[in-house]
Formats: sequence, structure tokens, C-alpha cells
Amino acid sequence: MLNLFNLSFLFIICFAGCFSTQHLNAQNLDSLWKTYNNNTQPDTARLKAIHAIAWSYSGNKPDTAIILANEELKLAQQTKQNKCEGYAFNIIGAAYSNKANYPKALENYLKALKIFEETGCKRWVGACSNNIGLVYKNLANLPKALEYYLKCLKTAQEINDKLLEGISYQNIGGVYQSQSNYPKALEYYLNGLKILEEISYKQGIGACYGNVGGIYQSQSNYPEALEYYLKALSIFKKIDDNQSIGTFYLNMGALYNSLLNYKLAIAYCDSCIKLCNEIGDMDDERLAYEALAVAYSKTGRYKEAYESHVKFKALTDSIFNTENSKQLGDMKTKFEVEKKEAELKVKSDAEQEKLKAVANEEKKRQQVIIAAVAGVLLIVLVFSMFLYKRFKLAQKQKAVIEEQKQKVDEAYNKLDEKNKEVMDSIHYAKRIQTTLITSEKYITNSLNRLMKN
Repeated sequence: MLNLFNLSFLFIICFAGCFSTQHLNAQNLDSLWKTYNNNTQPDTARLKAIHAIAWSYSGNKPDTAIILANEELKLAQQTKQNKCEGYAFNIIGAAYSNKANYPKALENYLKALKIFEETGCKRWVGACSNNIGLVYKNLANLPKALEYYLKCLKTAQEINDKLLEGISYQNIGGVYQSQSNYPKALEYYLNGLKILEEISYKQGIGACYGNVGGIYQSQSNYPEALEYYLKALSIFKKIDDNQSIGTFYLNMGALYNSLLNYKLAIAYCDSCIKLCNEIGDMDDERLAYEALAVAYSKTGRYKEAYESHVKFKALTDSIFNTENSKQLGDMKTKFEVEKKEAELKVKSDAEQEKLKAVANEEKKRQQVIIAAVAGVLLIVLVFSMFLYKRFKLAQKQKAVIEEQKQKVDEAYNKLDEKNKEVMDSIHYAKRIQTTLITSEKYITNSLNRLMKN
């Protein structure tokens, strides 16, 4: 029965800031059409006009919005205004998202994001990242939703966009809440609440109170949950948001059932039913009857409990009748098919990225190998040049040594010839001396003979 808030807003910002694209009356639309159809008007003015018209239909007539946004896209391409192409893709994505055609929404949001990244439009990068996160959350792909919400948060902090930052915190909290990680969800919700309070964004503050209260109720911390629900209810009453008031009447009724305070549970459920009748909110009305049946049965008022349950069943059957069930079944089948297609596309993209990464790694590895081989060749070349220079130097030194050796040999030969000539002269003189001088032995013998005589 608990109908919690989750502050997940689609961002479709009018790029010139001159129009309020969310509340256009017939007079405004007529004026915008005149501007767009007047070819004498500047291209930027015509683009602003068709942009505002397309967005005004994105919620209630998404098919019309897609047709008009394609006209905006065509004009932007003709006038070569890239940013305006991104604005058009963003509206087409929003329209498909409102049709629950999430694969087509994702396709167009990603095109818009690429354009905004290339043109440096950071606020739009953040807004598109937020929208892509919403699509992935609807596709139950929480890791990808968290990835894009965090990208939105980072961008919002870089450009100091408090509204975008506060809503990013809330959306991240919603992811953690879906994973039943209540402490982490509460941390992000409270961070977002603080920022949205700084800028006095009432609707966002009320939704934050509801999200925080929902966390406390999930943890069975009913006093804290009650405190935040009452704060949220007070905010929405001040801004006359009847849809949200009805939702919180319902949540308060369910909470008081948990607290066994059936008197207040009945009072809040009755208030929810009355308001829902006025605004035509059948879903919250039927859930209020369900909670009311529980409260009546717990207090022994079985007739009222039965009547409330019958009304709950009647409203449920009215909403989910046979024809609606068939349509819902068809929508579910279509959703599952499109979800599978989106998953396959994402998987294919991931595989392409993986292959691209492998190719880049291989390219880097080859570059490293080439660089290493080139380095080795360079070293070899340098070393070869060194050896060549050493070889040439050795050859030169060898030639010098050979020349010097030859000169030494020639000098030696000349010296040897001189020595030979000298020795020959000495030998010749000795022979002459030997011939002319009486030998010592002959003289000795001659003296000995004379002495004997």
C-alpha cells in the first residue's frame, strides 16, 4: 500500500531560457507556431519556438512531440546548429520514455549526450546523463543507472548547478533503495535534501521528505517516518500539489495502520479518497480503500471493512479489466522484447568496446615491441660505429707501426752493413798485424836460446 516518492525528473531545458516549456496555453502555442512558420525570423528564434512546442506535447502526446522534435532536428541540421540537434534528440528521448519505449529513448538520449559532450554544454551533459540513468533504472539495469546518475552528479558539482546536484543525490538514493541498501540510500537522500533546501525548491524538498520517510518506514522506524511524512504533507499543501497530497494521505493511513492507530488511519484514508475523487486519481483511491478495509477490520467494524474491500476490488477491476489486462500484457511483452533488444545492444556495444580495448592494447604492445627493436637497433648501430672507428684507428696505428718498423729495419740493415764493414776492417788489420809482428812465442824461445849461450 505504500506509495513512495522518488524524485526522478526528466530534464528538458529550453535552451534559450526564454520560454516556460512546461505550461503553455493556447495563446502561447499560437504565438510560437507563428514564429516557427515565419521564415523571415532568425533561425534561433524558430528553433526556440519549435523546441518549446515539441516539449509541451512530450508528456501527454508523445507521438506528436516526436514528430515536432524531428522538425526541430531537421531545421537544426539545415542551419548547422549542433547544440539544437542535441536539444531535439533529448525531447525525442523524453517522448519515447513517456511511451515506455526505453530502447528508443536510450538511443536518442545517447545521441544527445554525444553532441553535448562534443560542444562542451556541461549542463546538458548532466541533464542527459540524468535522463539516461532514469531509462536504465526503468530497464532494471541498476549498475548502469548508478553510473549515469554519478556522472550527472559530478557534472552538476563542476558547474555548481544546485538543482541538478540535489536531484542527482535523490536519484542515486533511489538506486540504493531499490537494492535495499537503506543506510546508503538515506545518506544520499539527506545530502540531496540539504542542497534543495538551500535553493528553496519546494516540490523537491517535499519529495525528499517522502523518500526519507519511506526509508524509515522500510526500517520499521515509524516515529521518524511519521515526522518526514508530516513535513512532506505540509510542503505540498503550501504549493497546492493535490496529487502529492493524496499520495501522502495514503502513506499516512498505511503508516498509522502499522502503528495500530486505526482511528487516524481511517481519517487519513478518508481524506485520500475524497481528494482522489476530486482529481480523478483512481490508483491512490483504490489503495486507500484497501488500507481502510484493514483499519475497519482491526477495529471490529466488519461491515465497513467489507464495503471498503468491495470498493477496492471494483476499482482494481476497473483499472485492470480484461481489455486493459490484454493491453498491459501486450505492453509487457513489448517491454520485455525491447528490454532484451536494449540489453543485447548494450552487450554488443560492450563487446565492441572490449574488442576496441583489446585492439588498442595490441597496438600499444606492437608499438612497444617496435620501440624496443628500434632501440636495440640503435644501440647496435652506435656500437657498430664505435667498433668501426676503433677498427679504423687500429688500422691507422698499424700502418704507422708498419712504417716505423720498416724504417727501423732499414736503419738496422744499414747499421748491420756498417758493423760488417767495421768488423771486416778490424779482421783485415789483425791479419796484417799478425803478419808483421813476431809472435810472442817466437820471441820467448829466442831469448831462452841466447841465455843458454
